Amino acid sequence: MRRDVLDLRAFYAAPLGRAARTMLTRKVVEAWGDVRDLDVLGLGYATPFLDAARLNARRVVAAMPAQQGVEVWPLGERNQACLVEEAALPLPNAMFDRVLAVHALEEADDPAALLAEIGRVMAPTGRLIVAVASRDGAWAGAETTQFGHGRPYSRSQLERLIRDAELEPAGWTRALYVPPFGAMAGWSEGFEQVGARLWPRFAGLILMEAIKQTFAVKPRGHRARARVFAPGVLLPSPAGPTPARRGGERPIPAHPAPVPQAPGRKDV
Repeated sequence: MRRDVLDLRAFYAAPLGRAARTMLTRKVVEAWGDVRDLDVLGLGYATPFLDAARLNARRVVAAMPAQQGVEVWPLGERNQACLVEEAALPLPNAMFDRVLAVHALEEADDPAALLAEIGRVMAPTGRLIVAVASRDGAWAGAETTQFGHGRPYSRSQLERLIRDAELEPAGWTRALYVPPFGAMAGWSEGFEQVGARLWPRFAGLILMEAIKQTFAVKPRGHRARARVFAPGVLLPSPAGPTPARRGGERPIPAHPAPVPQAPGRKDV
C-alpha cells in the first residue's frame, strides 16, 4: 500500500526530508544537466526534485499514483500535477525526453508493468532516472522515513528489472549517507562526502539511469513456392467421327464378334 501524499509532503518539509531533497536533486542535475526545451515527467512523488527542471524545461508533468493521492503543484501557479493509474498512464506514446521516478517502484503493485509504461511514454533515446531505497542502507529499515516502506532493491535487482522492461541501464550511483535520524540532518553534507569514500555500500538510495533505444527492423525474406502452369498433353485422336454415347450405352465396336451357333447345327 502506498504512503499518502500528505505524509510525503510532511516528510520533505522536515529537516531530514530537506536533506534528502538536496542530495537527490544534486545527483539528478549532475546526470541530466540542462533540460532546456525538453519534456520532463516526474512519476511517484518527484515534485521536490523538479523545481530546477521546471524553470528551463519546455514541459514538466508530475504524475502521482491514484493510491497515493495528488497535490497541487507548483503551489500558487498553474497546476502541473495529475492523478494517474500507474499501470495505464494517460499520456501519449514517446512524449517525454526525461523521466524521474521517485517513491514509484518500491510500493508499486506491479513494478514491471510500471516500468513498461514508463518505456512507452519515453521518447526514442529518452533517459530515465529511478531512485529506490537501497537494500543495504539504513534508510530501508527506518519506517519513520518515507524510504522505509515498500520493497528496497539491490543494484543487481534494479538492473534486472529495468532490462526486463526493455530499457538499457546506462549508469548508477548512490546517495544519502546521513543516518535516518532528524538530529543528524544538519550533518548531512559531511556524511555525504565521507560516506561516498569510506562506506559507499551503506548509502540510503540507489539511483540508476536507463535509456530507451529504438532499433530499425530489417525485413526478412521468405521463400515462396511458385505455381507453374504446364499446358495439357495433346493426344492423337482417331480419324473419322467418334460415335456419340447415350446414357448407359457402350460404343459399338468396329468389328462385331461372331454370333455363337447352337451345338449340333451347321449353317448351309
